[in-house]
Amino acid sequence: MSKLPSLGTTIFSVMSKLANEHHAINLSQGFPNFPVNEKLRTIYRETIDLDVHQYAPMPGNAKLLFQISQLIERHYHRTINPNSELLVTAGATQGIFTIIQALVNYADEVVVLDPCYDCYDPAITLAGGKPVHVLLNDEYLPDWDKIEDAISDKTQLLIINNPHNPSGRIWQENDFLALESIMDKNPNLILLSDEVYEFITFEQKHISINTRKKLSNRSIIVSSFGKTFHITGWKMGYLVAPEKYMIEIKKVHQFLVFSVNSVAQETLAKYLEIVDVNQLGSFYQEKRDLFRSLMSQSRFNLLPSEGTYFQLASYLAISNEKDVQFTLKLVKEYGVATIPVSVFNQAEKDMKHIRFCFAKTDETLIQAAERLRKI
Repeated sequence: MSKLPSLGTTIFSVMSKLANEHHAINLSQGFPNFPVNEKLRTIYRETIDLDVHQYAPMPGNAKLLFQISQLIERHYHRTINPNSELLVTAGATQGIFTIIQALVNYADEVVVLDPCYDCYDPAITLAGGKPVHVLLNDEYLPDWDKIEDAISDKTQLLIINNPHNPSGRIWQENDFLALESIMDKNPNLILLSDEVYEFITFEQKHISINTRKKLSNRSIIVSSFGKTFHITGWKMGYLVAPEKYMIEIKKVHQFLVFSVNSVAQETLAKYLEIVDVNQLGSFYQEKRDLFRSLMSQSRFNLLPSEGTYFQLASYLAISNEKDVQFTLKLVKEYGVATIPVSVFNQAEKDMKHIRFCFAKTDETLIQAAERLRKI
């Protein structure tokens, strides 16, 4: 008997498979197709020759934990204890799963904001919890009245994602004031803040829970080296949490993966000493601007993209088909793979929006836009 009876193959795997079968340009799954930074590659090659091939400490390489704490200090002006408030994980998805297994008990409710990344629900279900979905508004921003109404005395966890996947929207100061008010009214509520795209922002800067003193002592923050340094295949992430939560999270982590790739940890510890994460936003902003410029003569209506490496577009001027059917036509007939936004919603709300990933080489974006302008 299946524990996840309604779960099938993810849309990301489906679209990437179709892209390969139809020799399509893959703007669907969120991974870059350009080389990793040469300095990082050099450090990795040098690290392979060192004696770092056995189990790393369960919470993480001590040098890496220290460098993460320094990154948070520099970027967010928050001082954390690397020994008790940090955990290196095998990617952000494993981190999210571990948090939920550690903190959600049978019949607990977890409020999830749709559209959202598809890893939240299965983890809640496997923990015996109940996902409670609340739709973001039509601009993909929080409706705080609806969120507050969804919270009950059974609610253990509220999951937020900012910068937001799939929309690329970023929350404003008033959103955090509203969130702080809700947390004040619900003193037992814990916040899980998915911030894996934290360093990929454009005109507006991301406001991290790391900077919110009213929230940080009741929050677990999820970060991703894979997204930050476009090394998604390394599956490297980390969690920031108060010690009272981290104690419970580590109990699950040690029996889930125990420790994370030792060579990757040693490499990242050295790379963090020299890299400037503040340059990442401008790097991806150039790609966003190029893609938007290339698409300006298309029939697609591009929505705001304030962060992440995703661009939503409305295709209502082209077709009234359901978004899943429209994306299937795109990959099969026009040779471009994208993601339908309805799959990010429990209720499958279909606003005729699709998601492009612009974390690609300029050549790839140019070729894709040429095909899309013909529609």
